[in-house]
Amino acid sequence: MPTSLSGARVVTPGGVLDPGWIRLRGSMIGDVGAGRVDDGVTLDGHWVLPGFVDLHMHGGGGHDVATSTAELRGAVDFHRSRGTTSTLVSFVAAPVDRLCTQLSWVAGRPAGGVLGSHLEGPFLAESRRGAQNPDHLREPDLGVVRELLGAAGGTLRVMTVAPELPGALDAIELLLESGVIPAIGHTDATYEQASAAVARGARLATHLFNGMRPIHHREPGPVLAALDAGLAAEMIHDGVHLHPAIVRMVAAHPAVRLVLVTDAIAAAGVPDGDFELGGQRVVVRGGVARLAGSDALAGSTLTMDVAVRRTVLDAGLPMQQASAAASATPAAVIGAAGSVGAIAPGRSADLVVLDDELRLVAVLVAGAVVAGELPGRR
Repeated sequence: MPTSLSGARVVTPGGVLDPGWIRLRGSMIGDVGAGRVDDGVTLDGHWVLPGFVDLHMHGGGGHDVATSTAELRGAVDFHRSRGTTSTLVSFVAAPVDRLCTQLSWVAGRPAGGVLGSHLEGPFLAESRRGAQNPDHLREPDLGVVRELLGAAGGTLRVMTVAPELPGALDAIELLLESGVIPAIGHTDATYEQASAAVARGARLATHLFNGMRPIHHREPGPVLAALDAGLAAEMIHDGVHLHPAIVRMVAAHPAVRLVLVTDAIAAAGVPDGDFELGGQRVVVRGGVARLAGSDALAGSTLTMDVAVRRTVLDAGLPMQQASAAASATPAAVIGAAGSVGAIAPGRSADLVVLDDELRLVAVLVAGAVVAGELPGRR
Protein backbone atom coordinates (compact mmCIF):
# COMPACT_ATOMS: atom_id res chain seq x y z
CA MET A 1 0.00 0.00 0.00
CA PRO A 2 1.56 3.34 -1.04
CA THR A 3 2.02 6.12 1.49
CA SER A 4 1.77 8.92 -1.06
CA LEU A 5 1.19 9.63 -4.75
CA SER A 6 3.07 12.50 -6.37
CA GLY A 7 3.68 14.22 -9.68
CA ALA A 8 0.30 13.53 -11.34
CA ARG A 9 -2.43 15.96 -12.30
CA VAL A 10 -4.62 15.59 -9.23
CA VAL A 11 -8.30 16.52 -9.62
CA THR A 12 -9.54 18.11 -6.39
CA PRO A 13 -12.72 20.04 -5.51
CA GLY A 14 -10.74 23.27 -5.77
CA GLY A 15 -9.16 22.57 -9.15
CA VAL A 16 -6.51 20.47 -10.86
CA LEU A 17 -3.15 20.40 -9.11
CA ASP A 18 -0.51 20.07 -11.84
CA PRO A 19 1.56 18.57 -10.42
CA GLY A 20 0.02 17.57 -7.13
CA TRP A 21 0.47 15.09 -4.32
CA ILE A 22 -1.77 12.98 -2.10
CA ARG A 23 -0.59 11.61 1.23
CA LEU A 24 -2.49 8.56 2.46
CA ARG A 25 -3.23 7.85 6.09
CA GLY A 26 -4.28 4.21 6.23
CA SER A 27 -7.52 3.86 4.30
CA MET A 28 -8.12 7.60 4.21
CA ILE A 29 -6.74 10.63 2.41
CA GLY A 30 -4.55 12.48 4.86
CA ASP A 31 -3.33 15.56 3.03
CA VAL A 32 -3.39 16.95 -0.52
CA GLY A 33 -1.20 19.67 -1.99
CA ALA A 34 0.39 21.25 -5.05
CA GLY A 35 3.89 20.30 -6.14
CA ARG A 36 5.70 17.09 -5.24
CA VAL A 37 6.77 15.00 -2.28
CA ASP A 38 9.79 12.70 -2.26
CA ASP A 39 8.30 9.61 -0.63
CA GLY A 40 5.81 7.18 -2.15
CA VAL A 41 4.94 6.68 -5.80
CA THR A 42 5.76 9.15 -8.59
CA LEU A 43 3.06 9.39 -11.29
CA ASP A 44 4.41 11.89 -13.79
CA GLY A 45 2.27 12.07 -16.93
CA HIS A 46 -0.82 10.62 -15.24
CA TRP A 47 -4.13 11.84 -13.84
CA VAL A 48 -5.50 10.95 -10.40
CA LEU A 49 -9.27 11.25 -9.99
CA PRO A 50 -11.58 10.36 -7.11
CA GLY A 51 -13.12 6.90 -7.43
CA PHE A 52 -16.23 6.91 -9.58
CA VAL A 53 -19.72 6.81 -8.05
CA ASP A 54 -22.30 5.14 -10.33
CA LEU A 55 -25.96 5.66 -9.44
CA HIS A 56 -27.30 3.32 -12.14
CA MET A 57 -25.84 -0.17 -12.67
CA HIS A 58 -27.70 -3.39 -13.52
CA GLY A 59 -24.75 -5.67 -14.13
CA GLY A 60 -21.36 -6.21 -15.71
CA GLY A 61 -18.64 -8.74 -16.37
CA GLY A 62 -21.32 -11.27 -17.34
CA HIS A 63 -23.15 -10.82 -14.02
CA ASP A 64 -26.76 -9.64 -13.58
CA VAL A 65 -27.44 -8.02 -10.19
CA ALA A 66 -31.07 -9.18 -10.25
CA THR A 67 -30.14 -12.89 -10.30
CA SER A 68 -28.52 -13.61 -6.92
CA THR A 69 -26.24 -12.12 -4.29
CA ALA A 70 -23.28 -13.90 -5.88
CA GLU A 71 -24.08 -12.36 -9.26
CA LEU A 72 -24.55 -8.98 -7.61
CA ARG A 73 -21.10 -9.22 -6.04
CA GLY A 74 -19.61 -10.26 -9.38
CA ALA A 75 -21.05 -7.19 -11.12
CA VAL A 76 -19.84 -4.85 -8.38
CA ASP A 77 -16.35 -6.37 -8.51
CA PHE A 78 -16.22 -5.99 -12.29
CA HIS A 79 -17.12 -2.31 -12.19
CA ARG A 80 -14.67 -1.71 -9.35
CA SER A 81 -11.95 -2.94 -11.70
CA ARG A 82 -13.01 -0.16 -14.09
CA GLY A 83 -12.88 2.58 -11.46
CA THR A 84 -16.36 2.50 -9.90
CA THR A 85 -15.49 2.35 -6.22
CA SER A 86 -19.03 3.20 -5.00
CA THR A 87 -22.31 2.25 -6.64
CA LEU A 88 -26.03 1.87 -6.38
CA VAL A 89 -27.38 -1.50 -7.48
CA SER A 90 -30.27 -0.94 -9.90
CA PHE A 91 -33.23 -3.29 -10.31
CA VAL A 92 -35.66 -3.12 -13.22
CA ALA A 93 -39.44 -3.63 -12.99
CA ALA A 94 -40.41 -7.05 -11.62
CA PRO A 95 -43.20 -8.53 -9.47
CA VAL A 96 -43.31 -6.80 -6.10
CA ASP A 97 -42.31 -9.91 -4.16
CA ARG A 98 -39.29 -10.35 -6.41
CA LEU A 99 -38.27 -6.71 -5.95
CA CYS A 100 -38.54 -7.17 -2.18
CA THR A 101 -36.20 -10.15 -2.37
CA GLN A 102 -33.69 -8.19 -4.45
CA LEU A 103 -33.84 -5.22 -2.09
CA SER A 104 -33.18 -7.55 0.84
CA TRP A 105 -29.92 -8.67 -0.80
CA VAL A 106 -28.65 -5.09 -0.74
CA ALA A 107 -29.94 -4.63 2.82
CA GLY A 108 -27.66 -7.54 3.75
CA ARG A 109 -24.60 -5.52 2.59
CA PRO A 110 -23.38 -8.18 0.15
CA ALA A 111 -20.40 -6.29 -1.25
CA GLY A 112 -18.07 -3.42 -0.40
CA GLY A 113 -18.71 -0.15 -2.16
CA VAL A 114 -22.48 -0.70 -2.48
CA LEU A 115 -24.16 2.47 -1.23
CA GLY A 116 -27.69 1.11 -1.59
CA SER A 117 -30.24 0.26 -4.22
CA HIS A 118 -32.12 2.01 -7.00
CA LEU A 119 -35.53 0.81 -8.13
CA GLU A 120 -36.12 1.58 -11.80
CA GLY A 121 -39.75 0.62 -11.67
CA PRO A 122 -42.40 -0.66 -11.42
CA PHE A 123 -44.18 2.74 -11.52
CA LEU A 124 -43.24 3.62 -15.10
CA ALA A 125 -45.13 4.69 -18.23
CA GLU A 126 -45.81 1.83 -20.61
CA SER A 127 -45.42 4.21 -23.56
CA ARG A 128 -41.83 5.04 -22.52
CA ARG A 129 -40.90 1.71 -21.01
CA GLY A 130 -37.81 1.15 -23.16
CA ALA A 131 -36.46 -2.26 -22.13
CA GLN A 132 -38.69 -2.55 -19.04
CA ASN A 133 -40.94 -5.63 -19.01
CA PRO A 134 -44.51 -4.36 -19.63
CA ASP A 135 -45.95 -7.27 -17.65
CA HIS A 136 -44.48 -5.83 -14.46
CA LEU A 137 -45.43 -2.16 -14.82
CA ARG A 138 -48.17 -0.80 -12.56
CA GLU A 139 -49.65 2.42 -11.26
CA PRO A 140 -48.14 3.83 -8.06
CA ASP A 141 -49.57 2.40 -4.86
CA LEU A 142 -48.58 3.70 -1.42
CA GLY A 143 -49.02 0.26 0.12
CA VAL A 144 -46.56 -1.18 -2.38
CA VAL A 145 -44.13 1.68 -1.72
CA ARG A 146 -44.23 0.91 2.01
CA GLU A 147 -43.69 -2.80 1.32
CA LEU A 148 -40.63 -2.02 -0.79
CA LEU A 149 -39.27 0.38 1.82
CA GLY A 150 -39.64 -2.29 4.48
CA ALA A 151 -37.78 -4.88 2.42
CA ALA A 152 -34.94 -2.43 1.78
CA GLY A 153 -34.39 -1.75 5.46
CA GLY A 154 -33.16 1.78 4.89
CA THR A 155 -30.93 0.95 1.91
CA LEU A 156 -33.26 2.09 -0.89
CA ARG A 157 -31.67 5.33 -2.05
CA VAL A 158 -33.40 6.15 -5.36
CA MET A 159 -36.69 5.18 -7.01
CA THR A 160 -37.70 6.14 -10.55
CA VAL A 161 -41.35 7.12 -11.07
CA ALA A 162 -43.29 8.39 -14.08
CA PRO A 163 -44.94 11.51 -12.60
CA GLU A 164 -47.97 11.53 -14.89
CA LEU A 165 -49.32 8.23 -13.54
CA PRO A 166 -52.28 8.31 -11.13
CA GLY A 167 -50.97 8.41 -7.58
CA ALA A 168 -47.40 9.26 -8.64
CA LEU A 169 -47.18 12.57 -6.80
CA ASP A 170 -48.29 10.99 -3.51
CA ALA A 171 -45.71 8.22 -4.03
CA ILE A 172 -42.99 10.80 -4.67
CA GLU A 173 -43.90 12.62 -1.48
CA LEU A 174 -43.83 9.39 0.56
CA LEU A 175 -40.45 8.44 -0.89
CA LEU A 176 -38.97 11.82 0.01
CA GLU A 177 -40.40 11.62 3.55
CA SER A 178 -38.80 8.17 3.86
CA GLY A 179 -35.34 9.38 2.92
CA VAL A 180 -35.45 8.04 -0.66
CA ILE A 181 -34.58 10.26 -3.63
CA PRO A 182 -37.52 10.35 -6.05
CA ALA A 183 -36.39 10.34 -9.68
CA ILE A 184 -38.44 11.03 -12.78
CA GLY A 185 -37.94 8.73 -15.72
CA HIS A 186 -39.52 6.36 -18.25
CA THR A 187 -42.13 9.06 -18.56
CA ASP A 188 -44.41 10.71 -21.08
CA ALA A 189 -45.03 13.64 -18.73
CA THR A 190 -45.63 17.16 -19.94
CA TYR A 191 -43.50 20.01 -18.68
CA GLU A 192 -46.21 20.88 -16.17
CA GLN A 193 -46.58 17.30 -14.91
CA ALA A 194 -42.84 16.93 -14.45
CA SER A 195 -42.67 20.31 -12.71
CA ALA A 196 -45.42 19.19 -10.34
CA ALA A 197 -43.28 16.16 -9.45
CA VAL A 198 -40.37 18.47 -8.67
CA ALA A 199 -42.63 20.55 -6.43
CA ARG A 200 -43.59 17.38 -4.52
CA GLY A 201 -40.00 16.21 -4.09
CA ALA A 202 -38.40 14.78 -7.24
CA ARG A 203 -34.63 15.39 -7.11
CA LEU A 204 -33.14 13.37 -9.97
CA ALA A 205 -33.78 12.68 -13.67
CA THR A 206 -33.16 9.05 -14.66
CA HIS A 207 -31.01 8.87 -17.83
CA LEU A 208 -32.09 12.26 -19.16
CA PHE A 209 -33.55 12.16 -22.72
CA ASN A 210 -33.67 8.34 -22.80
CA GLY A 211 -37.06 6.85 -21.95
CA MET A 212 -38.64 10.32 -21.96
CA ARG A 213 -40.99 12.41 -24.05
CA PRO A 214 -38.64 14.38 -26.34
CA ILE A 215 -38.36 18.16 -26.34
CA HIS A 216 -40.81 19.97 -28.62
CA HIS A 217 -40.94 23.73 -29.03
CA ARG A 218 -44.61 23.80 -27.94
CA GLU A 219 -44.27 21.07 -25.30
CA PRO A 220 -40.81 21.02 -23.70
CA GLY A 221 -41.63 17.94 -21.65
CA PRO A 222 -39.73 16.44 -18.71
CA VAL A 223 -36.23 17.15 -20.05
CA LEU A 224 -36.49 20.93 -19.81
CA ALA A 225 -38.56 20.69 -16.63
CA ALA A 226 -35.69 18.76 -15.03
CA LEU A 227 -33.05 21.18 -16.29
CA ASP A 228 -34.98 24.32 -15.34
CA ALA A 229 -35.51 22.94 -11.83
CA GLY A 230 -31.82 22.13 -11.40
CA LEU A 231 -32.39 18.43 -10.89
CA ALA A 232 -29.38 16.15 -10.93
CA ALA A 233 -29.42 14.72 -14.45
CA GLU A 234 -28.15 11.23 -15.24
CA MET A 235 -26.57 10.85 -18.68
CA ILE A 236 -25.42 7.65 -20.40
CA HIS A 237 -22.48 8.88 -22.47
CA ASP A 238 -21.61 5.71 -24.38
CA GLY A 239 -21.74 7.08 -27.92
CA VAL A 240 -25.11 5.37 -28.50
CA HIS A 241 -27.66 6.75 -26.05
CA LEU A 242 -26.63 10.39 -26.52
CA HIS A 243 -24.77 12.52 -29.03
CA PRO A 244 -21.77 14.35 -27.52
CA ALA A 245 -23.39 17.67 -28.47
CA ILE A 246 -26.32 16.85 -26.18
CA VAL A 247 -23.96 16.17 -23.29
CA ARG A 248 -22.18 19.44 -24.04
CA MET A 249 -25.50 21.34 -24.18
CA VAL A 250 -26.72 19.91 -20.86
CA ALA A 251 -23.38 20.59 -19.18
CA ALA A 252 -23.64 24.24 -20.25
CA HIS A 253 -27.08 24.71 -18.66
CA PRO A 254 -26.69 27.17 -15.76
CA ALA A 255 -28.69 25.07 -13.28
CA VAL A 256 -27.50 21.61 -14.25
CA ARG A 257 -25.97 19.00 -11.96
CA LEU A 258 -24.57 16.53 -14.46
CA VAL A 259 -24.29 12.90 -13.31
CA LEU A 260 -22.55 10.33 -15.50
CA VAL A 261 -23.99 6.81 -15.17
CA THR A 262 -23.42 3.54 -16.98
CA ASP A 263 -26.89 1.89 -16.96
CA ALA A 264 -24.70 -1.16 -17.58
CA ILE A 265 -26.14 -4.65 -17.92
CA ALA A 266 -24.41 -8.02 -17.60
CA ALA A 267 -22.97 -7.61 -21.11
CA ALA A 268 -20.55 -4.87 -20.02
CA GLY A 269 -16.98 -6.12 -20.33
CA VAL A 270 -17.76 -9.41 -22.09
CA PRO A 271 -18.12 -10.39 -25.78
CA ASP A 272 -21.29 -9.79 -27.77
CA GLY A 273 -24.04 -12.35 -27.33
CA ASP A 274 -27.50 -12.97 -25.91
CA PHE A 275 -28.38 -11.79 -22.40
CA GLU A 276 -31.45 -11.22 -20.24
CA LEU A 277 -32.85 -8.13 -18.56
CA GLY A 278 -35.99 -8.26 -16.46
CA GLY A 279 -37.00 -11.58 -17.97
CA GLN A 280 -36.59 -10.35 -21.55
CA ARG A 281 -34.00 -11.43 -24.09
CA VAL A 282 -31.37 -8.86 -24.99
CA VAL A 283 -29.10 -9.10 -28.02
CA VAL A 284 -25.72 -7.35 -27.94
CA ARG A 285 -23.98 -6.64 -31.23
CA GLY A 286 -21.03 -4.30 -31.60
CA GLY A 287 -21.32 -3.52 -27.91
CA VAL A 288 -24.88 -2.15 -28.30
CA ALA A 289 -27.63 -3.87 -26.30
CA ARG A 290 -31.16 -4.03 -27.70
CA LEU A 291 -34.28 -5.99 -26.86
CA ALA A 292 -34.47 -9.02 -29.13
CA GLY A 293 -36.55 -8.26 -32.22
CA SER A 294 -36.64 -4.56 -31.40
CA ASP A 295 -34.68 -1.34 -31.85
CA ALA A 296 -35.20 -0.49 -28.16
CA LEU A 297 -31.94 0.03 -26.30
CA ALA A 298 -31.63 -2.28 -23.30
CA GLY A 299 -29.15 -0.63 -20.96
CA SER A 300 -25.53 -0.35 -22.04
CA THR A 301 -22.14 -2.02 -22.01
CA LEU A 302 -20.54 1.17 -20.67
CA THR A 303 -18.06 1.49 -17.82
CA MET A 304 -17.41 4.72 -15.95
CA ASP A 305 -13.82 5.10 -17.11
CA VAL A 306 -15.04 5.14 -20.71
CA ALA A 307 -17.83 7.57 -19.83
CA VAL A 308 -15.31 10.02 -18.37
CA ARG A 309 -12.96 9.66 -21.34
CA ARG A 310 -15.80 10.29 -23.81
CA THR A 311 -16.99 13.29 -21.84
CA VAL A 312 -13.57 14.91 -22.06
CA LEU A 313 -12.44 13.84 -25.53
CA ASP A 314 -15.76 13.69 -27.42
CA ALA A 315 -17.96 16.24 -25.64
CA GLY A 316 -15.04 18.54 -24.87
CA LEU A 317 -15.75 19.11 -21.18
CA PRO A 318 -12.82 20.02 -18.93
CA MET A 319 -11.52 17.16 -16.80
CA GLN A 320 -12.62 18.78 -13.56
CA GLN A 321 -16.23 18.96 -14.77
CA ALA A 322 -16.21 15.40 -16.11
CA SER A 323 -14.68 14.12 -12.88
CA ALA A 324 -17.30 15.91 -10.79
CA ALA A 325 -20.06 14.35 -12.89
CA ALA A 326 -18.59 10.90 -12.26
CA SER A 327 -17.81 11.28 -8.55
CA ALA A 328 -18.58 14.39 -6.51
CA THR A 329 -22.04 15.17 -7.85
CA PRO A 330 -23.48 11.63 -7.64
CA ALA A 331 -21.98 11.27 -4.15
CA ALA A 332 -23.70 14.51 -3.12
CA VAL A 333 -27.01 13.43 -4.65
CA ILE A 334 -27.25 10.41 -2.35
CA GLY A 335 -25.74 12.07 0.70
CA ALA A 336 -22.36 10.34 0.58
CA ALA A 337 -20.19 13.38 -0.13
CA GLY A 338 -18.69 13.34 3.34
CA SER A 339 -16.98 10.01 2.73
CA VAL A 340 -16.48 9.47 -1.02
CA GLY A 341 -16.41 11.31 -4.33
CA ALA A 342 -13.57 13.77 -3.77
CA ILE A 343 -9.82 13.91 -3.28
CA ALA A 344 -9.79 15.76 0.01
CA PRO A 345 -8.54 15.13 3.54
CA GLY A 346 -10.80 12.82 5.52
CA ARG A 347 -12.34 11.10 2.50
CA SER A 348 -11.85 7.43 1.73
CA ALA A 349 -8.71 6.88 -0.36
CA ASP A 350 -10.71 5.65 -3.38
CA LEU A 351 -8.71 6.78 -6.39
CA VAL A 352 -8.51 6.21 -10.13
CA VAL A 353 -5.25 6.63 -12.05
CA LEU A 354 -5.48 7.40 -15.78
CA ASP A 355 -2.70 7.79 -18.32
CA ASP A 356 -2.24 10.82 -20.54
CA GLU A 357 -4.77 9.37 -23.04
CA LEU A 358 -7.28 8.99 -20.19
CA ARG A 359 -7.11 5.20 -20.17
CA LEU A 360 -7.38 3.34 -16.90
CA VAL A 361 -4.08 2.41 -15.25
CA ALA A 362 -4.94 1.57 -11.64
CA VAL A 363 -7.78 1.65 -9.11
CA LEU A 364 -7.31 2.13 -5.37
CA VAL A 365 -9.96 1.37 -2.76
CA ALA A 366 -9.30 2.53 0.79
CA GLY A 367 -5.68 3.13 -0.24
CA ALA A 368 -5.02 -0.36 -1.60
CA VAL A 369 -4.54 -1.15 -5.29
CA VAL A 370 -7.43 -3.41 -6.38
CA ALA A 371 -6.98 -3.26 -10.17
CA GLY A 372 -4.11 -2.47 -12.49
CA GLU A 373 -0.74 -1.38 -11.21
CA LEU A 374 0.77 1.93 -10.14
CA PRO A 375 3.32 2.70 -12.86
CA GLY A 376 5.64 5.22 -11.24
CA ARG A 377 8.92 4.77 -9.52
CA ARG A 378 8.97 4.25 -5.75
